[in-house]
Amino acid sequence: MSIFDSPIARCEAAREMVLTDETQAECAREHECPSDRVCPLCGYFVTPEDNIAARLTKPARAH
Repeated sequence: MSIFDSPIARCEAAREMVLTDETQAECAREHECPSDRVCPLCGYFVTPEDNIAARLTKPARAH
């Protein structure tokens, strides 16, 4: 059994499910979006500042 707890959304431009716990720029690179594409999920992604803060404060998972 697999548990997936990251926030996701359906991107109609990429026609895929995308993770929204990354920045919009990271998502665009991952899904090879052209630079002139208007992102339909703009506003759903974390900001670069949020992303850095989350990585610095995220507790290590116990194994």
